[in-house]
Amino acid sequence: MTEPRNTRCTLIGAPIQVGAGHLGCEMGPSALRTAGLRAALEELGYRVSDLGNVVPADIPDLRHPNGAVHHLADMAAWTELLAEVAYRESEGAMPIFLGGDHALSAGTVAGVARRAAEAGRPLFVLWLDAHTDFHTLETTQSGNLHGVPMAYFTGHEGFEGYLPPLAAPVDPARVCMIGIRSVDPAEREALARTAITVHDMRMIDEHGVGVLLRSFLEKVAAEDGMLHVSLDVDFLDPDIAPGVGTTVPGGATFREAHLVMEMLHDSGLVTSLDLVELNPFLDERGRTARLLVDLTGSLMGRRVLDRPTRSF
Repeated sequence: MTEPRNTRCTLIGAPIQVGAGHLGCEMGPSALRTAGLRAALEELGYRVSDLGNVVPADIPDLRHPNGAVHHLADMAAWTELLAEVAYRESEGAMPIFLGGDHALSAGTVAGVARRAAEAGRPLFVLWLDAHTDFHTLETTQSGNLHGVPMAYFTGHEGFEGYLPPLAAPVDPARVCMIGIRSVDPAEREALARTAITVHDMRMIDEHGVGVLLRSFLEKVAAEDGMLHVSLDVDFLDPDIAPGVGTTVPGGATFREAHLVMEMLHDSGLVTSLDLVELNPFLDERGRTARLLVDLTGSLMGRRVLDRPTRSF
């Protein structure tokens, strides 16, 4: 068993599904718990606290001129709540946020960025996703707000008066996206004007995911950065992870995904984690939930040779 570097971690359920186009993400935290996430972490020697699920108490009255935008008030409430929870729970422990759709990252990243700023360290974000989620409230055509968190927490204009002010926006130059293969034209144009590093699946095919990730991790280490990892189920190929409402063919393979997680563990840089977009309603007998638990185990120190043999 690998000795953990930080022996405390906290599970926080965020059953948000207001940002997605399909119902079912609100069951994600329960599915991850049922798949044995806590036990997997405890087997690795971690002291695990589970806060249960958090839910916002008050929903403001908000509307946006873009008529496609829906559940904006709910997302604002979730963002404020999760930013505060992420800030609080990132002191002395590694918070692991169980989603819920990717809109939750607007709050989780905002909260850990505030923690990093107070510690005098830069926050880096590794975005493992098929999508860039770089829309603004003005550019989204679907109105699904799981497509805006990256633009929000990197300080893009257009969120003022709708989502909470950022205590510490993330520098786009400290963001790396891996696995991208579905980008809208408005996002592509906006990304071209930023310093965000985007590695699509062609880059992975040409260079290998290990080479791309190693380059990013070297940057994090050189700046003594804290690293937030946001893992969307659709980063993975739908053949191995069908339990997501935004499937895009051609995603990361089983081995590529485990290599990413093993390298992240070896780096010793990860300080917080999102597990998002798991939709048990679309899953096959818990297959995707179990895979996410396995990947989390690899990130936290379990090697492939240590994985228990299972019958499926």
